[in-house]
Amino acid sequence: MALFRRRPSRSASVAPAIAEFWAWWPEVGRQLAETSSDELPEDLGERLMARIQAIHPELSWSVREGARARRALIVSSGGHAELRGVAERWLRAAPEAGPDWEFLSAFPPAPDDLDAAVDFEGHELDLGHVSLGLRVDGRRARVDITAYHPDFAFLPDEARAVIAAHVLTAALGEDQVARWIGAVNTVTERPLDALPPSSLPAVVDQLAQTHAAPSWLTGEGRTARGHPALIAVRFPLRRVDFPLYEQHIVVGLPYQHSGPDRLPVDPSGASLRGFADTGLALVPGAVLVAHETGDDQRVFHLYADPESGAAAAIEQLAAGWSEGRARVSTTSDPSWAAIEAYMY
Repeated sequence: MALFRRRPSRSASVAPAIAEFWAWWPEVGRQLAETSSDELPEDLGERLMARIQAIHPELSWSVREGARARRALIVSSGGHAELRGVAERWLRAAPEAGPDWEFLSAFPPAPDDLDAAVDFEGHELDLGHVSLGLRVDGRRARVDITAYHPDFAFLPDEARAVIAAHVLTAALGEDQVARWIGAVNTVTERPLDALPPSSLPAVVDQLAQTHAAPSWLTGEGRTARGHPALIAVRFPLRRVDFPLYEQHIVVGLPYQHSGPDRLPVDPSGASLRGFADTGLALVPGAVLVAHETGDDQRVFHLYADPESGAAAAIEQLAAGWSEGRARVSTTSDPSWAAIEAYMY
């Protein structure tokens, strides 16, 4: 019998606030839609902010011109990986888009902003003067960025980082930045191979096409007892691709057939592969992200939507393992901190 432990998920704690937001929204949404100014009336803006912060105080939000409606209300994780699921659940509870409003859980690209002037603590910058050095790192499937603006020489590092992040989001959209952008540095001298930010989407699209289908990276190591270990990790592995998957599920399977190095041999090897390929990989609402093998045990790491029932399905699969007692545990891990060492 598998050992199975459940812990409360974060999604359950925000559900009432999300429901209250959408029950409150119709009247205020109508009032906002009737305003002709691009600026929100102060009282309505404060009420809207209070309702969003009631869901979580670190959510970011914006009202702007929409692509499919006159206006868009965006509620975003603000770069906090642990809040991506909260923003997505807010979106999935939203009403259908209409002529006045559409709703988004991440900031979309805003190419017109790349030529805008922005004011940062009294310093006005023309973003049209930003240029980027780009380096594609195929090993990590990321594009590393060196951002330059002539006025960076007069700004502190924190301000430069904020402006660079704003430009990248305007060029790609928030989710694409999280998915494909790696290290971001700012400099006071223009890189020799610098390109305008408008060139970045084409570079990212080419990288994305190269990695359209996920693969597995494998490596070797040592167990705590000093024996050989094998590690396999899904690649590319991106938290943003599974916004609702906030539950970390660990499945430990002992195996009976191993070599002198205590790594599996057939028939155990074939059974372990079958358990993953025709079992775990087919569980709706979950994704297998890594597994570690050594000392006569394989440990699978999965993430799941806590509302999908995936954990119970995985428990049932593990209960049928025939080579020893399977162990299954679940924890709430919205930021995927448990596998941080495997994230690229």
